[in-house]
Amino acid sequence: MKSKKKVFMTVLCAAALVVASVLGTMAFLTSKDKVNNTFTVGNVAITLDEAKVTDAGNPVEGADRVKANIYKLIPGHEYTKDPTVHVTANSEDSWVFIKVEDGLAAIEDDTTVADQITGNGWTALDGVAGVYYKEYSSSTAATDLVVFETFKVKGDADVAQYANAKIDVTAYAIQKDGFTTPAAAWAEVSK
Repeated sequence: MKSKKKVFMTVLCAAALVVASVLGTMAFLTSKDKVNNTFTVGNVAITLDEAKVTDAGNPVEGADRVKANIYKLIPGHEYTKDPTVHVTANSEDSWVFIKVEDGLAAIEDDTTVADQITGNGWTALDGVAGVYYKEYSSSTAATDLVVFETFKVKGDADVAQYANAKIDVTAYAIQKDGFTTPAAAWAEVSK
């Protein structure tokens, strides 16, 4: 009996060895794949400024652009005023708006501020006085959108009545995606 046990144990060990070696060398077919999503956030970025000028409206050479100037009104005189919207490089496709509150419109001569604005490619927004827009397409370079360049006072203007008058320009920008018309975009951005 001992020899039958010994043979049985030897056969059993041999079988276990064969099973272990077969399973150890057996290869399974497998595959693996992965998708990685990275999200960034778009932006719309603008600034608005104008050339630094003397009170006579003459540009100051070499000066940085500014947010405001003070002018001394003289009948028949022309002044440099060049508000410019600067759209930052890589801004998203956008609606860019300007709102112009022209306190000198009644005494402007020749080509008015409003004429210059439309001449520079801005479109008047229907039903909203003093608001103009442009469609901006994304660019890898910064883009300058000139609003107007000058204003001129009529020669017979009573400038004393306009001592505290202003020409205020405000710029706005909003992503184009989601707004099919400039009116819809203006309703959102002007809130």
